[in-house]
Amino acid sequence: MGSETSLILSLIFSSIGLGFFMYGKKGKKTTPLICGIGLMIYPYFIDNLYLTILVGIALCLPPFFIEI
Repeated sequence: MGSETSLILSLIFSSIGLGFFMYGKKGKKTTPLICGIGLMIYPYFIDNLYLTILVGIALCLPPFFIEI
């Protein structure tokens, strides 16, 4: 992680991912489960601040629109 902002954003998106993961596992819903795993893992691979925000928002939206 390059900066404090990236670290804080990673923590925020990973926390949201944990919530999605727990909700998907408890409710047996695939979309929140997969998005939650993605949100918890992707900050390890992306260092760019703007890309981190973009990917995080893109992974937060599908559970609200896609029901599987």
